[in-house]
Amino acid sequence: MPDAPDHESLKLLQRVLDEIDPQSVVTSAKQDENMTRFLGKLASQEHREPKRPEIIFLPSVDFGLEISKQRLLSGNYSFIPDSMTATEKILFLSSIIPFDCLLTVRALGGLLKFLARRRIGVELEDCNVSVPILGFKKFVLTHLVSIDQDTYSVLQIFKSESHPSVYKVASGLKEGLSLFGSLPTPLPTGILNRCRCKWGEKLLRLWFTRPTQDLGELNSRLDVIQFFLLPQNLDMAQMLHRLLGHIKNVPLILKRMKLSHTKVSDWQVLYKTVYSALGLRDACRSLPQSIQLFRDIAQEFSDDLHHIASLIGKVVDFEGSLAENRFIVLPNIDPEIDEKKRRLMGLPSFLTEVAQKELENLDSRIPSCSVIYIPLIGFLLSIPRLPSMVETSDFEIEGLDFMFLSEEKLHYRSARTKELDALLGDLHCDIRDQETLLMHQLQCQVLARAAVLTRVLDLASRLDVLLALASAARDYGYSRPRYSPRLLGVRIQNGRHPLMELCARTFVPNSAECGGDKGRVKVITGPNSSGKSIYLKQVGLITFMALVGSFVPAEEAEIGAVDAIFTRIHSCESISLGLSTFMIDLNQVAKAVNNATEQSLVLIDEFGKGTNTVDGLALLAAVIRHWLALGPTCPHVFVATNFLSLVQLQLLPQGPLVQYLTMETCEDGNDLVFFYQVCEGVASASHASHTAAQAGLPDKLIARGKEVSDFIRSGKPIQPVKELLKEKQMEKTMGSRGRSGLPLVQAPYTVLLLPLETSHQDPGARSFFLWLQRMQALEREQDALWQGLELLEHSQAWYEGRLREAQQQQLRLGALGENFLTDSHSEPGSPQLAQIQKVNICLQNLIQGKFSPHPLNKDSSCATQDWKGRPRKQNLWQQQVSCREVGGGWKPWASVGVGSTNTQTVSLLFSRS
Repeated sequence: MPDAPDHESLKLLQRVLDEIDPQSVVTSAKQDENMTRFLGKLASQEHREPKRPEIIFLPSVDFGLEISKQRLLSGNYSFIPDSMTATEKILFLSSIIPFDCLLTVRALGGLLKFLARRRIGVELEDCNVSVPILGFKKFVLTHLVSIDQDTYSVLQIFKSESHPSVYKVASGLKEGLSLFGSLPTPLPTGILNRCRCKWGEKLLRLWFTRPTQDLGELNSRLDVIQFFLLPQNLDMAQMLHRLLGHIKNVPLILKRMKLSHTKVSDWQVLYKTVYSALGLRDACRSLPQSIQLFRDIAQEFSDDLHHIASLIGKVVDFEGSLAENRFIVLPNIDPEIDEKKRRLMGLPSFLTEVAQKELENLDSRIPSCSVIYIPLIGFLLSIPRLPSMVETSDFEIEGLDFMFLSEEKLHYRSARTKELDALLGDLHCDIRDQETLLMHQLQCQVLARAAVLTRVLDLASRLDVLLALASAARDYGYSRPRYSPRLLGVRIQNGRHPLMELCARTFVPNSAECGGDKGRVKVITGPNSSGKSIYLKQVGLITFMALVGSFVPAEEAEIGAVDAIFTRIHSCESISLGLSTFMIDLNQVAKAVNNATEQSLVLIDEFGKGTNTVDGLALLAAVIRHWLALGPTCPHVFVATNFLSLVQLQLLPQGPLVQYLTMETCEDGNDLVFFYQVCEGVASASHASHTAAQAGLPDKLIARGKEVSDFIRSGKPIQPVKELLKEKQMEKTMGSRGRSGLPLVQAPYTVLLLPLETSHQDPGARSFFLWLQRMQALEREQDALWQGLELLEHSQAWYEGRLREAQQQQLRLGALGENFLTDSHSEPGSPQLAQIQKVNICLQNLIQGKFSPHPLNKDSSCATQDWKGRPRKQNLWQQQVSCREVGGGWKPWASVGVGSTNTQTVSLLFSRS
């Protein structure tokens, strides 16, 4: 059973004992007064059938949180395979035991300690054999709806946030935007928590933690809300709300009275509370007595309240008590107190006369004296200190008893002051003692009627909650739900999300129906941000609000028998749990699979997205098929998913139990219009690119994502982006470095033209021609390799290595060519070298556009077509030459032409500047 708050009278605990009828009750030896009194009554029930339970007290240390966790993790569980590791065991137990419920963990730890001491089931075994645990069974009280903490969080029924104050940021929490909490605007009221008294707020939280199936209780709450929603009862509701604002923390005041620690403010608060309760009684007596709550308030707010109010009003002097910060009684209550107060008030003038007589008997050197009264000390004669009184012995005066020196005044006791002490006594203390005695008698009168005060608090808090729910229903346009025990499920017409409709400018209502044997499992598909999650939460919140006795945000709502609400909507991550996000999701689904019945409502949103797509889809399909196999006992399941393959691959069996829904949308050109309307059907796509565009992703990434998605959807291999592939290869090539640390490709080569009259037989030029032919061959090889990279992406690494090898060879040959052209001493007497150096100016003129170059034939390395006649792409060197201007630091070399007898040819050669 999850953690749940209880009343001071421990009604919830009594109900648990009545339904379970245990043989033993294991509890801590350290208990508060209420628990001690309850256990005492439980032990004294001799007539209990079949017999009263045994009460076992264990030291409080046995219920410690950490030691309880250790016992749970080290227990002997027969349902856990021995092959599991310690980590796997923790993960398995986390799906069964709610470790976030600290009181549950403590109670289980104490229970395991008790079983280990009694050695139940292993009495004859060795001491090292632990008690085997066969399983854990979840207990839910009759007529209560089971809701776990994850469901309260994801549906935003409760939501705790850090306090904005820097003084409370470490420990203080406040309620955020939730069904129970406050609005996101600075309003004085919350969404449903509009209670005026503290105990009303506590009761509303208690109702939220205990949704019920008791139709009588639910209808009685709705009757009160419906009565206050009538226009003619609005003024009455506002008056009752104002009176409820004066209902304060009466149990705390009664507790202080028992300890005699009552403050002046406590009497004032109690007085206002009692008189406000009398106002509630008078108002409820004028209301229809057919409503049970009004009848209870009119009858049970008895005359004892009037008696308490009269006593307090007649005895307590609130104005004087607040001024003196102590309990003071009014006049004419006790004659003796009145007489002493009269004497105390007449003391100043009387003491003045006494001081004049004392001064006549004193030494003439003493200019003045006074008679003062000090509580607990009595009457004293005060004399100013004379300049001659230096030592303590100088303070002695005949006929006076020196008491003390204070603020240059000497205080003595004289015969007259002693006579005043005997005659008047300690008036102040006597008055205080007698008033304290009267306060004690008044406390006894109030405590004797404490039962009626407790009942006032119960009924007033109930009225406060129902007035708060009525106020919310009036402001937000809620309607009264109907309850149908024969209906298995819920039927909602034009329902709204109670939180989202307050935050959105416009909200589109949607209907939901899950009753009978048709459509028990609803699979909801639709684009991202189309409202699937809001629809799921809307169904859960409307059902929850109806089960706590509130009006609901819908035109009509019919609620059948619902015994639990399970959710897997949001991953409640926690570092302390030590679980992955997907493991937390699995735990939430496991709770639903293991505990959901035909009367349970299960809400699942995007389950399976935390792992591999295929595995997540398989798990989702397996869970849904498990529920469908139950047939008529299948729970009511709402599943929202973007796994369109779940429908396209027909992973779910066809039948009346499954119904497919989608969120209606419309494509307007490149825009996607959301209607947020639920309709039958299946979505064709998730339209993730539209959501990505709204999130601000670059258009280039979105276009590529759509392209890859189309490849996957059509079953084609994913093609790489050619431009990106080339850029990547270029970056690798240009950015790679050799052993010397220099880039393998540096600055582009300049063009060299040999004159037509150059002879092939020239010894100096022969080496150049061989070098040029090799350069052309390597150039063609590079072109072929580039084409291979474009056509064969799977062999990219092999071609890249060959390309780099060819480029390295080209660089080595280029270096040889550079040395050949620049080293004029390498071939002494060679006439061709002089000619090559002379025509260097021709190349410069050619590049600057002073004359046009000769046309290139297709044998040239710069021809526009390759050897097969196809359009030829520029190689690496040509790309660099074409994209740079010659100037600045460029130093073009001589033009060298390569000619034949019939056709004039020009060959382009590259050299590094």
